[in-house]
Amino acid sequence: MQVHNDTVLACVDGSGLMNAVCDYAAWISRRFGAPFGLMHSIDHHPETTMELELSGTIGFDSREQLLEDMVRQDEQRNKLNFQQSQLIMQAARRRAHRAGIDEPLLYQRHGGLLESLADVENYLRVLVVGARGKNHEDQPHKIGAKLESIIRSLHKPILVVNDTFTVPRSFMIAYDGGSAAEKALDMVIGSPLYQGMICHLVCVNEDIQALEWLEAAANKLKQTQGIKLISQRLRGNPEQALVDYQAKFDIDLTVMGAFSHTRVHDLLLGSFTLAMLTRSHKPLLLLR
Repeated sequence: MQVHNDTVLACVDGSGLMNAVCDYAAWISRRFGAPFGLMHSIDHHPETTMELELSGTIGFDSREQLLEDMVRQDEQRNKLNFQQSQLIMQAARRRAHRAGIDEPLLYQRHGGLLESLADVENYLRVLVVGARGKNHEDQPHKIGAKLESIIRSLHKPILVVNDTFTVPRSFMIAYDGGSAAEKALDMVIGSPLYQGMICHLVCVNEDIQALEWLEAAANKLKQTQGIKLISQRLRGNPEQALVDYQAKFDIDLTVMGAFSHTRVHDLLLGSFTLAMLTRSHKPLLLLR
């Protein structure tokens, strides 16, 4: 099925975060009035297939029998993977219905998740993913193995979900005066997603120039109707200061500009992202 333009796409995998991913994607879809889609990628993990050098080790008949057995095992594995994917999509569809989506669009793909997303990237409005997949859901202080590659590769807004759904009433813009932060600011100003919410514009910087950045950014945001603005400059370690501020004011969503391709790897491996994704327990919206 062809992905519709401006789709809000939820990546589902049967993990413990799947319901929250569906709920946040449904909320965004309704706020935008945009199509809602569910995607599950059936990765057959070809790298795990048994690889044997059979020539010269066993007899011809035995070798043929072993090859036939391996083919049957692959076919059975693929059939089970497809059945599991069907069950995941059915559960996600039911969750979408509960979240107010009458007709979710279903996209079941074969192959790796990153490749599947690359194929549909141009049609996306927002991508919603869990911070951890099924293989890491019992490790709350880690992020999923595929998440870094997704953020590094895609050029669309990505909402990373790390806990159960709460209707966002407030959001925090992590602002540093850089070009990525300015782009994020512009996207907030032009979006209906944040209407009626409290915006905390927060800059963690002890430089006196940060006051000028913050004032200029606040003046831009004040032009946006429907947002109540609170601006704040903080001192100290950036990631800790932001996490503490978010917890103190019970902020529902953090918004920030993703770095360029040359810096996003450092972003994902650095303590800042780990702190925001694993300690805040609130979703992180990366704007590109």
